[in-house]
Amino acid sequence: MNVGSRGFEDVTLKNDFYNRSVSRRVELGACAFKCACSRMAPLVEELRRLGWILTKALLRFTFMFINNCVAIPSYCLYLIVLQPLRMLHSSVFWHIEGAMYRWLLAMVASWGWCAGYTVTEWGDDVRPISEDEAMVIVNHQSTGDVCTLMMCLQDKGTVVRKMMWLMDHVFKYTNFGLVSLIHGDFFIRQGKTHRDKQLIYLKSHLDKYYYSRDRKWIVLFPEGGFLRKRRETSQAFAKKNDLPHLTHVTLPRLGATQVILKALAPQQENGMLGNDTGKSAQKDSKPRGLQWVVDVTIAYPEARPMDIQTWIFGYRSPTVTHVHYRSGSLEVITVSRCDYSRHQDDQSESSRAEICQYHSSKCMRKCNCTTHS
Repeated sequence: MNVGSRGFEDVTLKNDFYNRSVSRRVELGACAFKCACSRMAPLVEELRRLGWILTKALLRFTFMFINNCVAIPSYCLYLIVLQPLRMLHSSVFWHIEGAMYRWLLAMVASWGWCAGYTVTEWGDDVRPISEDEAMVIVNHQSTGDVCTLMMCLQDKGTVVRKMMWLMDHVFKYTNFGLVSLIHGDFFIRQGKTHRDKQLIYLKSHLDKYYYSRDRKWIVLFPEGGFLRKRRETSQAFAKKNDLPHLTHVTLPRLGATQVILKALAPQQENGMLGNDTGKSAQKDSKPRGLQWVVDVTIAYPEARPMDIQTWIFGYRSPTVTHVHYRSGSLEVITVSRCDYSRHQDDQSESSRAEICQYHSSKCMRKCNCTTHS
């Protein structure tokens, strides 16, 4: 009996030990599973977020593709139908074309708006000069600069309808290239081999289209390329020629700007640019020419420019781009290349200071601002 009882107790002890070990293993397994789940949770959340971004990007691209397939051919077909009006009354034709052109630019601006990309404007109020002839110079950081301008110029009267763009010839081969060609924008090729010919073409283009189509604002990027591509070259040139060392903008190239000033700006006998032509009869018979220079500085948060892909796919979180305006009358600028070069260098240095302040403080100055949302 003692032997049997002892054997029974041994079996019971073994069973208890086995049960406790199994229970311990289950507890360890559950703990390991919880740890694995806690470690996997961020990964799962990241995959879920990535999946949503990809889905949203696909939906946005599909919508924009359909939008372009409808809007751009419609623009072209309407203008084909209206060709008789162009021959009978060209000013009315270009008025209608300008309205449709503005709608197309608003369509592009809406791509950023629906993704949460907004613009806050500060500096000089340029609305009072929206009906005057002006040369608009803009710092250039990425392809998204054009989209940003399309958004913030929508509420500037007839600016968008009567504006002329100077942009890189690469844009000619985009979906918007045909529209720009019809509207009368100019595509310029970069590089020393093309420089002289392009300036001749630009002069001819301005003579042919600027006044005949009642253009007002002419927009160009005098830096001649994206900031990331031209920064080192610009800094080397500045060091060699004892010019300001710029980080957030580059030294402007004056070829196209000089052609525009000589072709469109009224000149006085003393070499100054201005509005005064002397006789009222001359004013009535001759266009006034450029009246203003508008310096536009675009600043992106954390110095991260948005490109056209960001506007299309919307994969970046909502952000606010800051646009600063400085306007000045052409009466204070001479036609002389040296004087205008000095003026442009001063503007670039001032723009650099503004952008540096924005990137360092990430807050707005105490001034009147307008937010586009």
